[in-house]
Amino acid sequence: MKQTTMKRGQFLRELGLSSSALMAFYCLGTTMTACSSGSDDPTPTPTTPTTSTGLTGNADLSNGAINFTLNLTSTDFATLKTVGNFVTVGSVIVANAKGTMVALSKACTHQGTTVGYRSAQNDFFCSNHGSEFSTTGAVEMGPATKALTVYTAKLSTDGNTLTVTA
Repeated sequence: MKQTTMKRGQFLRELGLSSSALMAFYCLGTTMTACSSGSDDPTPTPTTPTTSTGLTGNADLSNGAINFTLNLTSTDFATLKTVGNFVTVGSVIVANAKGTMVALSKACTHQGTTVGYRSAQNDFFCSNHGSEFSTTGAVEMGPATKALTVYTAKLSTDGNTLTVTA
């Protein structure tokens, strides 16, 4: 299915809004904008564990420094053993990025929306305004201007435990 795009004014006209109604939107300061212009932006589908089974330590910045361990044999975190999958844990997003475990702050530095990992692009994407971040946390595309915080992610030799530290 091919996705088509249209200009904002054309969209509003299709809704049946007159020129005066369009002017009212602008005069009232109501702007109908989107920072993302890409038509291939996926809908991230993170795995967010609903329990703390398999998690020990602190994964929430509001409780202090990030320092936690994930049991990758736990059903909550076993998905991380598969390349391309990711989970959000507290304040952190953890992804199996092409076989390397990556842990970054989950909040987009633009307006705080939780980012998702895109396996095909091997990057992190904010679905709210289209910011893109590399696996090193660097901004690849704005409107974000500040990098995501990078955490150390160390996989145990048996591949069953992942330790994430600040």
